[in-house]
Amino acid sequence: MLNLAVALDGAGWHPAAWRRPEARPAELFTARYWADLVAEAERGLLDFATIEDGLTLQTEGPVPTDRVRGRLDAVLIAARVAPLTRHIGLVPTVIATHTEPFHASKAIGTLDYVSTGRAGVRVQVAPSAAAAAHFGRREVQRELLLEEAGDYIEVLRRLWDSWEDDAEIRDVSTGRFIDRDKLHYIDFDGRWFSVKGPSITPRPLQGQPIVAALAHAEPAFRLAATGADVAFITPHDAGELAATAARLAQLRPPDLDPVRVFADLVVFLGDTAEAAIARRRALEDVVGAEYVSDAEVFVGTPGELADLVAAWHAAGAHGFRLRPATLPHDLVQITGELVPQLQRRGLFRDSYPGATLRDSLGLGRPANRYAASQEPR
Repeated sequence: MLNLAVALDGAGWHPAAWRRPEARPAELFTARYWADLVAEAERGLLDFATIEDGLTLQTEGPVPTDRVRGRLDAVLIAARVAPLTRHIGLVPTVIATHTEPFHASKAIGTLDYVSTGRAGVRVQVAPSAAAAAHFGRREVQRELLLEEAGDYIEVLRRLWDSWEDDAEIRDVSTGRFIDRDKLHYIDFDGRWFSVKGPSITPRPLQGQPIVAALAHAEPAFRLAATGADVAFITPHDAGELAATAARLAQLRPPDLDPVRVFADLVVFLGDTAEAAIARRRALEDVVGAEYVSDAEVFVGTPGELADLVAAWHAAGAHGFRLRPATLPHDLVQITGELVPQLQRRGLFRDSYPGATLRDSLGLGRPANRYAASQEPR
């Protein structure tokens, strides 16, 4: 069985998506809008939804007035939506550059509690000078950002483990709420972060929420292979996908579960191939330019997309993260048409397999790295 995720961003991934008749531009900054999108993704049994974020407006320099600009905080969106859903995983983007892993570990740990075990985090870097100017603490060394993000992920994981699972006693009769010996300093001292620990949030319900990273090329391949549970990749054919999956497997430390490889696809979907092509052309006519993306752009019917998904799954993709060109149209095409196509082919499940995001991805609950350590605190 393959896995399916959706990448949610504004009114859709095409810059003119907000101008489609079915779009909801007046609601982009409301909780209801995001709740409706995630509920639709859950109706389609998708494994998780990622939520895009950033530290700058979507375009630097002079701001075009005909594009959606501005975002809500991805982690806060996920926390608002979590109690309204029951099964789908929630994977907000957190920018590792300029932020502190202690804060992120607490936020994502809290999201795991709020969602009853369905949290993840996509770790991203911010190489731009505009983002650095918002903080004013340092100049960005672009070539080192992914190394910094690797340390960021390591601190997240250590902090999530800094409480053992049974650290909370909560014994009213003895007056003991916590076993102090089961809280651990992480003592991380690296080039970018020095974090004593422990966390102030108990160990998340999943033990370790899912960590994801987008990997375009070799430095990012290394980050995803060594630090993430899920790697989003952007191949343009089955051969490139197979080569990238093999490279990630080669870089993966042998003591870790294999990284789950998700291929990213931007999708323009229609009931016929001609309708899908017409939708794309209409959007391109609005902005006066051909749409291009880092990921492969698919234009066609859900059935044709199912053919591609099946072929790429056979080439080594564990799953797919689909980027709807327009919302809600392409999301509804995914949930209402693509998913049944894949189910009929025996490639996608008919129900959620468990209670947590780790269950959906076939990942076990990891042991606590500090549990065997009994040093006094």
